[in-house]
Amino acid sequence: DILGPAFTALGLVFEPERFGFLMLGVVIGLAVGIIPGLSGIVGLSLLLPFTWDMDPYTALAFLMGLLAVVTTADTIPTVLFGVPGTVGSAATIMDGFPMAKQGKASRAFGAAFSASVMGGLFGAFLLAASVPVLRQLILGMGTPDQLAFCIFGLSVAAILAGGSPLKGLAGVCLGLMIATAGDDPQTGTLRWTFNALYLWDGLGVVPLALGLFAIPEIADLVIARRKIQGDVVRDSADSAGQMEGVRDSLKHWWLVLRCGAIGAGLGAIPGIGASVVDWVAYGHAARTEKGAAETFGTGDVRGVIASESSNNAKEGGALLPTIGFGVPGSASMTLIVAA
Repeated sequence: DILGPAFTALGLVFEPERFGFLMLGVVIGLAVGIIPGLSGIVGLSLLLPFTWDMDPYTALAFLMGLLAVVTTADTIPTVLFGVPGTVGSAATIMDGFPMAKQGKASRAFGAAFSASVMGGLFGAFLLAASVPVLRQLILGMGTPDQLAFCIFGLSVAAILAGGSPLKGLAGVCLGLMIATAGDDPQTGTLRWTFNALYLWDGLGVVPLALGLFAIPEIADLVIARRKIQGDVVRDSADSAGQMEGVRDSLKHWWLVLRCGAIGAGLGAIPGIGASVVDWVAYGHAARTEKGAAETFGTGDVRGVIASESSNNAKEGGALLPTIGFGVPGSASMTLIVAA
């Protein structure tokens, strides 16, 4: 029976002091998510020392308040500047940024935020109901299975290159080469560091994308004195555009549930990172939605919905092995375990 403990936990969270820390964590998480280059790991690392004198429930509410909204707030730089706020929103760029160029940024935000809420809640309920089944599945997952999921996610990213899958595959291989820079986590061997101390930690995805895409784009806008959306004139106000995005999420509720299930399921498997989950969900939508092959990557709101509903559900999935078995479901959950 999970209803009794669930209502007890709800009562604990809504006690004034704990609820206040939860809201404080949410505010800090919004700030961390909006700034490209920062991530949930950075935010959790900064807040971790403040939890030492807290009781476990208050500390968990504080940290989870931050972690829950980072993957939602990162949509803002992703859509407006074409650079992921965190690696978990990389797939959102595919359609979110083109929508901003078309003057539909508010619609993309409405769809992204509503899909995040719907996907996250569905993922939480799905996991709560499937704990007995997932326990055996998670404990049976080995390194080969995790490798298979990672290869699958990378292959999806290659396929999304459209009519040039070899170019997409070459891009994936180049990304793997860049990812090898730094010290090897198993042996400590330094690879591709060129005697530079900065490269010992490797090249972060977000700073790399920030330098390659965001800064040149912003500089170009400033020099040309134009908006991201160019000369496109919006037909509706921002609030109307956001409501249109919410209606898009409700219209494609089945896509939200499917991608939420994908995010929760993959998130529950330790070792499957955020950089894989949203691409798998995006690839699933590109393969199953009607007419997606022609419109995905050009500003289709369904691409935004697929990515955002999965990356929020992933956090709930990662909590299952973290809380249930003491095995961190992601890098962020390692800090939750420490707290």
